[in-house]
Amino acid sequence: MVTKHYKNWNEIKTNDSWALFKIMSEFVYGYERMSEIGPCVSVFGSARMKPGDKYYELATKVSNKIVEKGFGVITGGGPGIMEAGNKGAYEGGGTSVGLNIDLPFEQHDNPFIDRDKNLEFDYFFVRKVMFVKYSQGFVVMPGGFGTLDELFEAITLIQTKKIDKFPIILVGKEFWSGLLDWVKSTLAENFETVSPKDLDLIHLVDTEDEVADILDQFYSKFNLSPNF
Repeated sequence: MVTKHYKNWNEIKTNDSWALFKIMSEFVYGYERMSEIGPCVSVFGSARMKPGDKYYELATKVSNKIVEKGFGVITGGGPGIMEAGNKGAYEGGGTSVGLNIDLPFEQHDNPFIDRDKNLEFDYFFVRKVMFVKYSQGFVVMPGGFGTLDELFEAITLIQTKKIDKFPIILVGKEFWSGLLDWVKSTLAENFETVSPKDLDLIHLVDTEDEVADILDQFYSKFNLSPNF
C-alpha cells in the first residue's frame, strides 16, 4: 500500500518561493514577445463553439474587420471563438496572436496563429496581464466563465483607473442583454454597488461593422499605447 505524502507548512512555503522564479520568467517571456507586436485587439469567447455556429462565423468576420482597420488580433489561442478570431485575422492578412494556456480539457493550439506569435503560459494571471497590457480593445463574444472573467477584469481595471480606458465591445445582444439588464437594475439601481456611469464603458452590438465603427470613433480621439 502506498502512503500518500502530505506536505508540511515548511515544504509548501519552500515550493512557493521557487515558484516565484517560474512566474517571473513567464512575465519576462510575455513582455519580450508581446512588445514586438503592434497594436492589437483581443477577441474572447467560448472554446466550445464549432465552425458553422452563428457566433463562430461572426467572430471570423469581426476579426477580419479588425485587421482591415490596421489592428492585429489576440486570442486565447485555443479552439472555438478563439480559433475563429485567429482565422479572421489570418485570412485578412493581419497579425494573429495566440496566448495559450495549459489546460486538461478544451485547450489546444489552433492552426491560424502566426508561428512566431504563439505564446504558451502556465499561469492564468500572467496570461491575463498580457491581454490587458497589450490590447487596444476587448471584443467579447458569447462565452463561459473564462470569458466573463476577462470581461469583468477589464471593466474593474478601467473603473478603478489602474489602466487607461479602451473600448469594451460585447457582440451578441441576445446573449449579453440579460446580463447588462441585471447589472443596470440590480447593481446600479437597486443596490448601488456600481455607478451608472460605469456602464458607459461597455458597448453592445450585433455586427462586425459596428465593432469597426466603435474602434474608429474611439481612436479618432485617443492615442494607441500599451497599458500600465
